[in-house]
Amino acid sequence: MSELEEQGVPKHLTKMSENFDRWYTDVIRMTEMADWSGVRGMMVVRPYGYAMWELIQRAFDDLIKESGHENAYFPLMIPHEYFVKEAEHVEGFAPEVAWVQYAGPKPVLTPPTTWTDAEKRQQEEGWLAQPLVIRPTSETIIGPVMKRYIQSHRDLPQLLNQWCNVLRWEMRTRLFLRTAEFLWQEGHTFHATHQEAGEEVLQILENYREVAEEWLAIPVVKGRKTEVEKFAGAEYTTSIEAMMRDGLALQAGTSHHFGQNFSRAYEIEFSNRENQRELAYTTSWGMSTRMIGGLVMAHGDDSGLVMPPRVAPVQVAIVPIFRDDDSRRTVEEFLAPLTADLKGRVRFKVDRRDDRPGAKFAHWEIRGVPLRLEVGPRDVEAGQVTVVDRLSREKTALPAAGLAERLTAMLEDFHGRLYQRALDFREQHTYRPKSKQELIDIYKQGNGFSWAPFCDRTECELEIKAELGVTTRNQPFKVEGEFGDRCIWCGDPAKTVVIFARSY
Repeated sequence: MSELEEQGVPKHLTKMSENFDRWYTDVIRMTEMADWSGVRGMMVVRPYGYAMWELIQRAFDDLIKESGHENAYFPLMIPHEYFVKEAEHVEGFAPEVAWVQYAGPKPVLTPPTTWTDAEKRQQEEGWLAQPLVIRPTSETIIGPVMKRYIQSHRDLPQLLNQWCNVLRWEMRTRLFLRTAEFLWQEGHTFHATHQEAGEEVLQILENYREVAEEWLAIPVVKGRKTEVEKFAGAEYTTSIEAMMRDGLALQAGTSHHFGQNFSRAYEIEFSNRENQRELAYTTSWGMSTRMIGGLVMAHGDDSGLVMPPRVAPVQVAIVPIFRDDDSRRTVEEFLAPLTADLKGRVRFKVDRRDDRPGAKFAHWEIRGVPLRLEVGPRDVEAGQVTVVDRLSREKTALPAAGLAERLTAMLEDFHGRLYQRALDFREQHTYRPKSKQELIDIYKQGNGFSWAPFCDRTECELEIKAELGVTTRNQPFKVEGEFGDRCIWCGDPAKTVVIFARSY
């Protein structure tokens, strides 16, 4: 049975405090953001969830186009010979790779030893001369293609991005956070110097921070991954890390510097200014629909979603309240000029469904719509609307005149308060342990971010992971305050400060 067949959509929302994991899944399914499909581990992104992705797409797409990046599209399938050229990269993805080896009128359902001669001929004709990989990421298909287009330093930089789906054969899946197939953007750039590629890595990381903080209202920490946690095949990896409301970390975006590793594997060479052949320096970076899962877990509450206004498909839900046809007509006539003024300034929806006002209020509350407008005959008489704030739950009467400007200001204020609430939560669950025992005690009692000095040795990092179930999230670029000069775990001289946390 598929997940779709095993689970009906829940009728009641589990409380976050009772079971965070169940609450998360309930919210996503009850708000019609996404659901499981008939294929294990693969989800259906429903219109409400996809509208969020479109707004995130638009925000990031605008940012990268401002800095000269262009969108392109590369094939879903990667030839085996391309994929295996970068050994470290292949090793990192090998457990999750899906291979295509056969194409024909019938599936291969029986082992070759049982085939009749006729079946054998038919099946042999369908086997591909070379197995194909369904892309888990696209470095290994883009590299061989770009080799043809890069010949001179005048061809650089090449700043490419693609919006696509990828497939990683995950066994333990969760909607938006970890699915076998997911949507993302992946950027791939090619440069003449190591420094220029490094500047690209940091610029994109800043773009990710901007999307997370200024659009999704999620505070993040920028930093560099350790050698253990870096992307397979990268020289180094940078990331933004966010804290969810259960104290776990979410890696919300990564940007990788490959040096000349991929160029060496795929012979991407150019003639430099001295007319000498040189390997290009490359980067890649990605952000996925996992950001939507982060949005749910960073801001939600026991009543459901709390949507950041800038990526809310519906920023204002308008609920007309009436008892009969006459009062309906009165309310609708009052609303007509108001909604005309709101068009193009606020994303709104007038809820005219045949249902009770209370049911409509609950519908928009669980969907996290920032502001709800209630308009009944008394509001019409007073020339006002009643506004309910999803975050504070406060009701405010606003005059109809100048409503669009007031709602716009309220949405901006909502974003600021939502960001501050998430930041306060992170600060309340951020620790600076002074000893190994303090670090152990933190994760015996709960979750959160622990900033600590670290020796940066692989053996030490793997030991911490095995004993505490925590990983290094990154080495923050900005470190405030004083830290000891000895590793929190082994006592050897510290080389860096890292954030430890359990994570998604």
